[in-house]
Amino acid sequence: MTVLVTGAAGFIGFHLSTRLLERGTAVLGFDNVNPYYDPTLKRARIAQLQATAKRTGTAFSLIEADLEDTHAVKAAFRGQASSGMALSPGAPVKVVNLAAQAGVRYSIENPAAYIQSNIVGFGHILEGCRHHEIEHLVYASSSSVYGGNMKLPFSEHHGVDHPVSLYAASKKANELMAHTYSHLYGLSATGLRFFTVYGPLGRPDMALFLFTKAMLAGEPIQVFNNGRMTRDFTYVDDIVESLIRVLDKPAAPDPDFDPAQPDPATSWAPHRVFNIGNSNPTSLMDYIEALESALGISATKQFLPMQLGDVPATAADTSALEAWTGFKPNTPIQDGVTRFVAWYREFYGM
Repeated sequence: MTVLVTGAAGFIGFHLSTRLLERGTAVLGFDNVNPYYDPTLKRARIAQLQATAKRTGTAFSLIEADLEDTHAVKAAFRGQASSGMALSPGAPVKVVNLAAQAGVRYSIENPAAYIQSNIVGFGHILEGCRHHEIEHLVYASSSSVYGGNMKLPFSEHHGVDHPVSLYAASKKANELMAHTYSHLYGLSATGLRFFTVYGPLGRPDMALFLFTKAMLAGEPIQVFNNGRMTRDFTYVDDIVESLIRVLDKPAAPDPDFDPAQPDPATSWAPHRVFNIGNSNPTSLMDYIEALESALGISATKQFLPMQLGDVPATAADTSALEAWTGFKPNTPIQDGVTRFVAWYREFYGM
């Protein structure tokens, strides 16, 4: 079986592709390796995937292209490069769409990038799934869809009608688009609302990476909302374990769905959405304290107001995910941060 993983050179995509290769599942990667953050890190991930494929004897190939490139996406679903050359993994049976323009704050600076990648690009993925009888589409949503919701923890049963950033709106749009294709064409699709993922080979625009870089350079760290922030920080290995289990269990219609009282979490169509979080919200100051402990450095903190498009707190109700997969994310913050710091020191030779 071949799985098409878009965003394979990205943070979560790399870790997922590694796990798939290690269990003997062929991976056809798709990534544009764009310069939103340092492409050197993305190239390092690709090199590691190639090494894992060679070590395990499992097929892996990567198409470098944008999701907006219709011809490249069609070629991927056929198991062919844009030149028409056959790829060793073959045509995909399942798809995990992790490619997207990421970042809440950047969506305020460059909204067009989100429309093109997250809306137009995702439309191309849905069309590919429709025309190639894909068994299961798993796609990345985000905890940001909860937007202005104040009731914690966030549950899939809550409405998500008040996004506070274009990034959040694009992810809600993905859920609506996927549901439509599930209804019209019977496409089994599962959306996963990720909650603040962190870990080795993580994104340089995320807080843990930014804090570590600044602290090791003896520079102050920027602490927004004067430190009065809470996040459901989720270690990447827990995300990948959840992804694998969801991928192996396609969404199915809910026989108990009542259209007179529609539940946002389920549907008459084969479409589901799940939260993936640690279910243990941590204050930003405690997160920084865990990093200080792992580095052996006290941070100089520059306290700043809340940034536009941000929210003060997130917390995940993951009971639906646990019931569906039999797995609960559970890596403690101190353990996850310590592993990240060990990787960072080794990768950057510090």
